[in-house]
Amino acid sequence: MRPFLDLIHGGYVFARRTRILARRIADWLPRGARVLDVGCGDGNIDWRIAQCRPDVAIEGIDVLVRPSTRIPVKAFDGRTLPYPDQSFDAVLFVDVLHHARDPGSLLAEARRVASRCVVIKDHLREGWGAAPALRFMDWVGNERHHVALPYTYWTRAQWAAALRRAGLQCDACERRLRLYPWWADWIFGRSLQVLMRLTAASPSRGESGDSAAP
Repeated sequence: MRPFLDLIHGGYVFARRTRILARRIADWLPRGARVLDVGCGDGNIDWRIAQCRPDVAIEGIDVLVRPSTRIPVKAFDGRTLPYPDQSFDAVLFVDVLHHARDPGSLLAEARRVASRCVVIKDHLREGWGAAPALRFMDWVGNERHHVALPYTYWTRAQWAAALRRAGLQCDACERRLRLYPWWADWIFGRSLQVLMRLTAASPSRGESGDSAAP
């Protein structure tokens, strides 16, 4: 079963997902930005972003540094970003926070390190069968890389609360990313995927639940 799932994922999902996410994220990065990708894996999405946006410079950080990566990658402890305040223009998380031991701390660290924005691609536990569908996707995509799988998926209310605690607000959001072929999108796409661009919450909006909701 595992070889069959890897064949389907590699042949029909991985390349499409990487291409679409790279294009969407590239559109949201500031001009000439220095970007830190937290939990970057092999850096393939970042490499594709750089093809779309040669003006940006991207480096990565990960708990498990792979033997071969397409961007420079450093190891870190999964909790604290080892960089000074506002040392990057943007911080990027692509399907990383639901693997973290303490996602709230990582969000706060991203706000500290990013001077302009934080871009997050993650999941929203919303709708019928959301949790099992998300667990299945996570296992297929990550188990073979020995990535931690705590299966922590937030609802809209949990996202809003976490962003408020981190002092972040949602500046832009997309929920229909169409990462999968049409025959799989109605199961694994629908409202389960979310892409957000976040900025530091202003005092006038920081208490508003709507300002932080994906």
